[in-house]
Amino acid sequence: MSLGKFLALDKLSNFFNVIRQNGGIRASLYKLYRQDDVKDGVLVGEDKYGNKYYENPRFFYSRNRWVEYSDKYYLNYDGSQVPAEWFGWLHYKTDLPPHQDPSRPHYKWMADHTENLSGTTAQYVPYSTTRPKVEAWEPKRKDSV
Repeated sequence: MSLGKFLALDKLSNFFNVIRQNGGIRASLYKLYRQDDVKDGVLVGEDKYGNKYYENPRFFYSRNRWVEYSDKYYLNYDGSQVPAEWFGWLHYKTDLPPHQDPSRPHYKWMADHTENLSGTTAQYVPYSTTRPKVEAWEPKRKDSV
């Protein structure tokens, strides 16, 4: 074992590389606050919503691809904001990113990606035009004398 590895200088070098690749100390702290993680990797692509997709083969197989959500989501991001084609790349259904895969179908009848809005004010709420089978009981008020 070399002296540099014994003194963990390689870890220190990786730390400074991560800080540099994320845009400095301030940008790294901001990214750590937003995403709870700071990594270094190669930018593979970006979708039309502003999400950026990265890859780093040094990490474990299931942890070496990740998405950094667009700043417009701030802290309100979730997995449903990843389009289907990038979801397939993130989960190893294909090794080619969507912009490099010529066999990916694009038809004009295909619907555009929409995120899941459950739990927000824009969620889908069904309504019924039929009368309910059970009606709530409302007690009669006594008029004060």
